Amino acid sequence: TPIPDITLERNVYTTSSCGLCGKASLDAVRTTTRWPLSDTPPVRIEPDLLASLPDRLRAAQRVFDRTGGLHAAALFTEHGELLDIREDVGRHNAVDKLIGRALQHNNLPLTRVILLVSGRASFELAQKAVMAGIPILAAVSAPSSLAVDLATETGLTLVGFLRGHSMNVYAGEHRLALEATTATQS
Repeated sequence: TPIPDITLERNVYTTSSCGLCGKASLDAVRTTTRWPLSDTPPVRIEPDLLASLPDRLRAAQRVFDRTGGLHAAALFTEHGELLDIREDVGRHNAVDKLIGRALQHNNLPLTRVILLVSGRASFELAQKAVMAGIPILAAVSAPSSLAVDLATETGLTLVGFLRGHSMNVYAGEHRLALEATTATQS
């Protein structure tokens, strides 16, 4: 009998997609949280405090100083105290590290904190914030339209383009102590 042809070659197909690619709808990836943001204690943040956080995030990035190529995610208290910071090549990984550590220390839900990310605010990052009970997600860059939709649906406060004293508030403005403006009519 002939010996079977044994080869060491393996064919494995994988993807580097975020998990949304190939899904027919957002309902296919949407999850339900144990800690709805509507149940969280009210948090009100001063815009000036929020505006100060990107500089504090950057100052705490130790690995970025050596490499120049890492994203960071940090958790701050409602009073601006830095609780934790994590760096990684991927924004999602940095956030996973923060939430994972909070889980290990039995600190979930994170109901009175601000999550600040050094890049864009994607749907996945917004979903991770909601799942961890985080009421405020701020990013130094743009949010995706799906992140804005999710923030609106769940009550997440979503801030983008947080640079200097400028920011765009996309959802959940009730958590920011914004000055009321009045329109004058002639």
